[in-house]
Amino acid sequence: MTVLAHGVGSRTDLPIPIGFALYGAGAAILASFAVLLLFWRSPHLGGPDAGRPLPAGLQRLLDSSGVRRGLQAVALLIAAFVVTAALAGPEETSRNLGPWVLFVTFWVGLVPVSLLLGPVWRVVNPLRLLHRLLRPLGPDAPGAAQLPALGLWPAAGALTVFVWLELVHPDRTEPVTVAVFLLGYAAVQLACAQWFGEGWFARGDGFEAYSTLIARLSPWGRRSDGRLVLRNPLANALATPSRPGLSALVMVLLGSTAFDGLTRTVWWQTGPGSANDWFSGTVGLLLSIALVSGLYVLGTRLSGRLAGQEQGVQPARYAATVIPIALGYTVAHYFSLLMLDGQTTWILISNPFGTDGVDLFGTYGNRVDLTAVSADVIALVQVGAIITGHVVGVILAHERALLSARRARASDQLPLVLVMVVFTLGGLGLLFGF
Repeated sequence: MTVLAHGVGSRTDLPIPIGFALYGAGAAILASFAVLLLFWRSPHLGGPDAGRPLPAGLQRLLDSSGVRRGLQAVALLIAAFVVTAALAGPEETSRNLGPWVLFVTFWVGLVPVSLLLGPVWRVVNPLRLLHRLLRPLGPDAPGAAQLPALGLWPAAGALTVFVWLELVHPDRTEPVTVAVFLLGYAAVQLACAQWFGEGWFARGDGFEAYSTLIARLSPWGRRSDGRLVLRNPLANALATPSRPGLSALVMVLLGSTAFDGLTRTVWWQTGPGSANDWFSGTVGLLLSIALVSGLYVLGTRLSGRLAGQEQGVQPARYAATVIPIALGYTVAHYFSLLMLDGQTTWILISNPFGTDGVDLFGTYGNRVDLTAVSADVIALVQVGAIITGHVVGVILAHERALLSARRARASDQLPLVLVMVVFTLGGLGLLFGF
């Protein structure tokens, strides 16, 4: 089954026996929960200062302002090139580099890069370089004192705007739409940074916050003293600072991938989404985010009540445990898109402006190789990513419960585990259009 999705391109899903996948996934979550209660009776993952420090020389190189400014300059040149190609290249989406770079190579590729290398966009973010160049032209960050209270809420809002563009906007595949979005996004981010200071990007840039969130499951981390360390990715996730808006950021990722799956169901295509307009898509996206958020808040607060803990802090306390679930959904929904349609970027880069006779790297005449990844591999990655993400989420939630109360009764954690089971079954069902 081939379905248009994700701004540009298509995705191919294998129609495996959905009943087997659903029952197996639910059983895996519950079985892992039972094993944890029996054999994981004390914290195992270490604290926020766990890990093996990197050599001091390597850390100085990685933290060098010169290296970072150089990488940001390269990223800025690439971004300017993509915007120029979007505006001056061919009008047809299939031949214009801009949409493919934004929606596939950058947005999807940011996931594996952040998993392998850590929060790379925080290091190479070209907006940080532009801000440093523009900073002397305005006041000295008069709103900096307000920034901590905002937490990650601005980033959650920025990410919502992008997924709305990717999944809802009727003209999202138009190259000019991509160029206008990139220029408008940069202008808004730079204006906010002028007011709040450079710290704004960590809290207000949706892409930087997204990369940093995914990087919480990488082996690269920092101790409280700033030292770079290699450590267990699960310990890295639990060391995520509990900032306002962290839960919202994770819920935007979960809700948007849920909505993406929903739009491919017959029910949506013949019902609420039949008009294929921005209004029904906007309502559907917001309701999907609200639904997963409501289930998560309900599960965490019920778990807190059973454990005799303050309910209001539970969603923030367990937000980091949902990161692997969000990652699992993201991998399941975007893996085939990156591996198949991601080839288009490397085809078009040979002739970014559609000039007759130009073929810089000898790839312009190539076609997307749909056999590069088999349907069996796609299905295994999709199902495996969702199940693995939820199992890891259960492990992190159990460890968090132990750290919070030094005990782990089944009744205390059961509401949150049941919510994770619902997320698993719902995610698989929507993934395969069930």
